[in-house]
Amino acid sequence: MTTVTQEAGAPFGAAPPPADGAGESAIVTEGLTKRFRGGQVAVNALDLAVPRGSVFGFLGPNGSGKTTTIRMLLGLVTPTAGTHSVLGLPATQALPRVGALVEGPAFYPYLSGTANLLRFDAADPTAPRTTARRRVAEALERVGLSAAAGKRYRNYSLGMRQRLAIAAALLGPRELLILDEPTNGLDPQGTREVRALVKEIAADGTTVFVSSHLLAEVEQMCTHAAIMRTGTLVAQGTIASLSGGLATRVRIETPDTADAARVLGTFGLADVRSEAGQVTAELGGHAPERINAALVEEGVAVRGLAVLRPSLEDVFVGLTGEGFDVDG
Repeated sequence: MTTVTQEAGAPFGAAPPPADGAGESAIVTEGLTKRFRGGQVAVNALDLAVPRGSVFGFLGPNGSGKTTTIRMLLGLVTPTAGTHSVLGLPATQALPRVGALVEGPAFYPYLSGTANLLRFDAADPTAPRTTARRRVAEALERVGLSAAAGKRYRNYSLGMRQRLAIAAALLGPRELLILDEPTNGLDPQGTREVRALVKEIAADGTTVFVSSHLLAEVEQMCTHAAIMRTGTLVAQGTIASLSGGLATRVRIETPDTADAARVLGTFGLADVRSEAGQVTAELGGHAPERINAALVEEGVAVRGLAVLRPSLEDVFVGLTGEGFDVDG
């Protein structure tokens, strides 16, 4: 299902000025909870703060409550408890300034990209009819589909289909764009296309909220992130701050593991670990080139040296003891 709202009479382009009273956060939730019949808790007391102008990754395994949260933010599901605001307003008042793609695009396969968007736009009673063709053309240009505007949807690649869905969410000026799993099922090329498009939209001043179960993808795309596990928020912050609490490590590939471990010990490196063919340790504030020089000076055969910086996967495993899909 694709959910899109339209601000009547507004010109297409960059994000409009913030709504009065919108503050510093595009999305704020306090104790937001959804409990279904039978007692199942899909989202449990969620306290979320999405900064304006960010590309915010909403991370978690499938079934962790991400889509339910998005549905509550858009007014499609009624919360059991808690409060939330969008652009500093109740969700129903903010919707004209929000574009959303939820659970994948749904278009007519035998119609062109242009024809599909025109029908999509016509279904919105608030959309001005007199500007429909101009807004559709501008939306297609915005997502890089102008050359394929007359092509039938059934002949679109997966990446093109996802870009068309995002175009549908951009038929008017948007202050906030909510995307639920926008790269789900895409090949590497389609994933790169959507990632680049999200960054371009954010550069124009639109806050982008991206739900995903692909840790590596969010790490490349987003400035901030929140991590969900079984309906509960376990961490949120900038990408840098989330991984900042974990130590950067150095990995030495060598057949002389005992000697390498001894040299690393002379530097005072913590948590030295030896395995078959390699030694790792916390790098601390030491320069890796100095460590490499010391190893060579001591006659250690260094086949490779790498600095391992903590990833979002490391953060999640450190917080929960579990992992989830990082590549697709």
